[in-house]
Amino acid sequence: MVRSPSSTILRETMASPFLFMAFILTGAIYRYADQCFISNLQDIDHHRHILIKRSKGIDSNISYEKGLGGCDLFKGKWVRDYDRPLYEEWECPYIEPQLTCLEHGRPDVDFRYWRWQPDGCSIPRFNASLMFEALRGKRMMMVGDSLTRGQFTSLLCLLHGIVPDESKSIHREGPLTVFIAKEYNAMIEFYWAPFLMESNADNPYKHRVSDRAIRNRSIDRHGVTWKGADLLVFYTYIWWINGLRIVEGSIDNDASSITIPLDDAYRLAMKSLAEWINDNLDPTRQRVFFTSMSPSHQWSYRWGGVNGGNCYNETSILEDGSFFGAKRSLMQVATEELSKSEFPITFLNITQLSSARKDAHTSIYKKQWGRLTEEQLANPVSYADCIHWCLPGLQDAWNELLFAKLFYP
Repeated sequence: MVRSPSSTILRETMASPFLFMAFILTGAIYRYADQCFISNLQDIDHHRHILIKRSKGIDSNISYEKGLGGCDLFKGKWVRDYDRPLYEEWECPYIEPQLTCLEHGRPDVDFRYWRWQPDGCSIPRFNASLMFEALRGKRMMMVGDSLTRGQFTSLLCLLHGIVPDESKSIHREGPLTVFIAKEYNAMIEFYWAPFLMESNADNPYKHRVSDRAIRNRSIDRHGVTWKGADLLVFYTYIWWINGLRIVEGSIDNDASSITIPLDDAYRLAMKSLAEWINDNLDPTRQRVFFTSMSPSHQWSYRWGGVNGGNCYNETSILEDGSFFGAKRSLMQVATEELSKSEFPITFLNITQLSSARKDAHTSIYKKQWGRLTEEQLANPVSYADCIHWCLPGLQDAWNELLFAKLFYP
């Protein structure tokens, strides 16, 4: 939802010839950015082909490619903003009941009033019209798991309001969900592939398997669907955490499976992804993003909270920046392998900034998968979801950062 500037600001702008010229120049630059992206979905300076690089640190010290005059969009703080949220829960028909926290009784609303503020610059206001113009006649696809689906849903909520009901549609078939904006001839898609490679969790409706397995060298199984997309956003993380088997033959062939350390298994996926991107995509007309690890808040002692707690009943943010809610070693693996790609891959480093948001999870305020027991009901901590995020909420900020890196790389 795009908000208009106040009439006071507008009158002051028009009253000053200098401010008026700045206003006109800004509009011209904005249109120029639009045309650049429409004609070529790539970085403004595509010769800077390594968009993420290794460095000594793993948190904020990674040398990510910076836009907006060298400002690091991923280093900053959360600030109160009572113009939030960018849309209301009831305004967006695409939010699944697993993410509608207010509908399911969440009593507090403060989690909705935070805006990410980078140090030294500001994130450009999300502009649905500009985004759709850039996607005119194109396909955008987000690939990953339910957290990716949350980001996909957030993006639809930010965009759909400017498209008349008769000009938009959404349909699902197998692992693919497709939103179509007919007047723009644009498609925004979500593809379920929690490991990116073929796995025994590839069924988007029945994927609760305790013994997880992936087939080595199998990324083409899913990649055949990704090839035609003009803009791709990849994500994979949480499904790796509990361990898995690597299978050489059929995914159902236990005899050919081996178990390897988590970091090595994740490295296989990152190498496969980078190789697939280099072999199948054209940097002159396509763009690729990789969203870093979405943090969880399952053990409150890790951020100095009480023992035995988690995100349940958490209504404030972590302000000191010391908590990191994901596996650092996997972050390192991702940056190492993706930085080797000859194709430019833009790294959306959302992990540290999201780690502060222990207040933003769905917790107990969601549709439950099954009937809760009396014991669970007596102890809400036992069934609080501290992985997924309420909408509207944190994942809208992820898409604001995605928007910024698209138009101001």
